[in-house]
Amino acid sequence: MESRALDRFAALMSRYVPDAISACAVLMLVLVGSSLALGNTLQQVGEAYYAGLWMLLPFTMQMTLIIVLSATLATTPVFRSAIAALARLPRSTAQVVALSVVITAIVSYFYWGLGVVLAPIVAVSFAREAERRGIAVDFLFLLATNWGAHAVWQYGLSSSAALIVATPGHPLESALGVIPLETTIGSPAAIGQVLLYTAAVIAAGSAFMPKRVRAISQFPGTEKLAAAVLGDDAAGGSFAERLERSSFATLVFCAALAAWLWLHFGEKGGSLDFNSLNAILLLLCLALHQNVSRFARALERAVTTGWPVIVLYHLYAGVAGLIQFTSLGAEMASFVASVSTPLTFPLLTAASGTLFSLFIPSSGGQWAIQGFVTSEAAREVGVSVQRGLLSLGVGDHMGNLASPFWYLVVAGIAGVDFRLFYGYGLAYAALWFVLGTLVFTFLPC
Repeated sequence: MESRALDRFAALMSRYVPDAISACAVLMLVLVGSSLALGNTLQQVGEAYYAGLWMLLPFTMQMTLIIVLSATLATTPVFRSAIAALARLPRSTAQVVALSVVITAIVSYFYWGLGVVLAPIVAVSFAREAERRGIAVDFLFLLATNWGAHAVWQYGLSSSAALIVATPGHPLESALGVIPLETTIGSPAAIGQVLLYTAAVIAAGSAFMPKRVRAISQFPGTEKLAAAVLGDDAAGGSFAERLERSSFATLVFCAALAAWLWLHFGEKGGSLDFNSLNAILLLLCLALHQNVSRFARALERAVTTGWPVIVLYHLYAGVAGLIQFTSLGAEMASFVASVSTPLTFPLLTAASGTLFSLFIPSSGGQWAIQGFVTSEAAREVGVSVQRGLLSLGVGDHMGNLASPFWYLVVAGIAGVDFRLFYGYGLAYAALWFVLGTLVFTFLPC
């Protein structure tokens, strides 16, 4: 009965939660109406929208590259081979849960895009090996557990909001300046959330593993897992084709990128930002694909994963302009500040972030829209901007864990119906929210 109720709930949400573009249109109309109600003229509202519409051009290209290069990197066989080898190590159910969660958390900490792709692959590989060895593992529960572990990316090296404010020229630089990563994702609170939440996921995954397990062999769709590993290139061909299959060009670019990274981090003392992260991803893609031919074919497939961002972020920017360039932003910040105290601010910020993330399935897009309000409210309440940014991240991923949007992506990779593990995901959503609000209320940041 409980399973059928969760299935109905998931189906209901999938019917009424709109796609990102439609949700952005609804949000824009709400904010236009709110701006007019506060006394802004129609001309002022229009000018604010168009002032924001193209202010994220550099950010859009940076995010597009991150998504495309991540998908390109995920096609390399090195990741699949490593996961297959690690899946053979556990000897018990608890070890299967612990190792798979740690792998997913580490990959997600370094880059969220790889975490999205590899979380279901880890679950499939570990569940398949566990069944072969007679270890009791419920595949659906393990899939939800690994997807829950992916949440740590919010405070990892690809944390969108933290990288935005750490990148010179970001949209709020005039108000906030450039905020170094060591004060956001490097703060004691952020590190504490990553470690405590990972440990909590392992404990919950081990304690609540269903007694009557559903082995992965019961789900034939998992055999269709989209590995997308490119095969070897054919021998022969013209001089140009042989050159494309050689390592010459990739070695040249790898050397150039490695030199740039050395100058950026070593000589200039630069920090990790969107540009340096993209340079690292490009270097890894070229090195692991080994030649231009395989890299180009992988890139061609990967480009289709980034197409929505090319337009979507400009729509987000227009909505952000309505908040930032009318009196609406100041009014929203004043309201949040008026009902907040230093103790309640993280909770209220996380709650508002959850609401917005149901409309905006993108951390960078959410910060573009809510960053100004969150920063101003934090100052009025008397807490750091960093605490506001990190608390907003709790709500951002709470929405990701509560909305079917990303479950559909994970389920598509794993080859199962997302409704089958959605209910378990909600349990990890609650764990993430409760622990996150406590951490960012009491730990220093």
